Amino acid sequence: MHSHPQRVPAHVSRRAFLTASTCGFAGLTFGGVSANGVSAASKTAEEPSQGTARSTILFFLSGGASHVDLWDMKPHAPLEYRGPFQSIATSAPEIRLCEHLPLLSQQAHHLALVNSVGATVNTNDHHAGYYYNLTGHVPDQTFLSLGNNRTPFPDDWPYMGSVVAAKVPPHPSLPSLITLPIKDGAPAYTRPGQFAARLGLEYDPLYVDGSLESPLKFQVPALVLDGKNSPARLGQRRELLGSLDGVRREFDQFASTQTWNRQQARAFSLLLSSQTTESFDVSRESVATRQRYGESINGMSLLLARRLVEAGVPFVTVFWMGNPDKLNKKCASGGGWDTHGNNFGCLKEDLLPDFDRGFSALIEDLAQRGLLETTTLMVTSEMGRKPKIGDPRSGGVTGAGRDHWTHCLTDLLAGGGIRGGQTYGSSDRYGEYPADRPVTPADVTKTVYHAMGIHNLEAHDSQNRPYNLLEGGEPITELF
Repeated sequence: MHSHPQRVPAHVSRRAFLTASTCGFAGLTFGGVSANGVSAASKTAEEPSQGTARSTILFFLSGGASHVDLWDMKPHAPLEYRGPFQSIATSAPEIRLCEHLPLLSQQAHHLALVNSVGATVNTNDHHAGYYYNLTGHVPDQTFLSLGNNRTPFPDDWPYMGSVVAAKVPPHPSLPSLITLPIKDGAPAYTRPGQFAARLGLEYDPLYVDGSLESPLKFQVPALVLDGKNSPARLGQRRELLGSLDGVRREFDQFASTQTWNRQQARAFSLLLSSQTTESFDVSRESVATRQRYGESINGMSLLLARRLVEAGVPFVTVFWMGNPDKLNKKCASGGGWDTHGNNFGCLKEDLLPDFDRGFSALIEDLAQRGLLETTTLMVTSEMGRKPKIGDPRSGGVTGAGRDHWTHCLTDLLAGGGIRGGQTYGSSDRYGEYPADRPVTPADVTKTVYHAMGIHNLEAHDSQNRPYNLLEGGEPITELF
């Protein structure tokens, strides 16, 4: 049961909290028992798994992708539900996809579609949807009472990527959890659910920033040296330690000094590592490869994700970066998949071509490199879209938008021992609610853990009391 959220005390500044979080590189253990009680023994003494994944890439379609227009289409529903899009045959007889996903349709034999995810949240809105689908935990009442003011809390349940980072052996030189190209919702509406929270700052993601204007350039804010410090000079002077000491003293109640010292040691390792620079440099890829992914920020983020799992990073998160300047007015959205207006035009002309090219290239690339069997791919969102067309916020039926709909969505899975070319479960005739073989985000989260060979979900709190990181849900073993 989720305890009442503990807010940061007044004498600890928000800046101190965020600074420490930024330095919280995932999976930075150097032996022994970490602050959250995840010991080296618990990481290796796992039960056997049918999964074969060593890495996971989670591609999150920020805003709420329309399940009934992409992969759970309802061709026999009335027109006011099904819309104008047609479904097409794919490389897998069991799967039909939207006609505007022609490249992905050629990779469908690698896909498993879970069409019966019931993710109803008490707000039917973004914050709670993020939290539920990223952690597997039902949002508490603070999401309803605080709405968009419900910021991430230190005692939230951890992001699934943070759990993976805590449970697998750490990467020798890179973080175990990397998120790109944005910290979703930041700064005004930073989405809960994407952090380690109660699991401990050392399992927070390392954030890698990208930009719409320069999609080949990725930057790690926490690892950028100013003009006064070269790597050689940094190695000699270690000026960074002094700048962090004040924050460390304020933050001792949230992270032990031992943990903080580990963070400092890994920060220096990353700053001075040539592998860090090389892994994040997508310009090293051939022009043909970059063009296959599409040289947009989302395409290049997926290419970078492939480079990172190729380098052995256990968990990579790619949050879809929208283009608000281009799509805000056109789609009545924030630039992503929140298509309150002109749903079909925005999908056909903007969102689907970018997604289709990039994600199909990722599957194809991993398969050709022999990495798909050891990499789990997951595509999800915080919600689906309302099956009945017409959102009052954009003119009703004439606005051709789809409102929020957390009650049903589809998750895509591939690789990591998952059998491709299959659908699991179904929604009802309108796509409104799960019908056959309903599952929840807890089941899907447990499925990701299962693919990674993670079955021991025990951790310890600050008082060394054991607790389960996710009691609900069961892995969908039929997918493997």
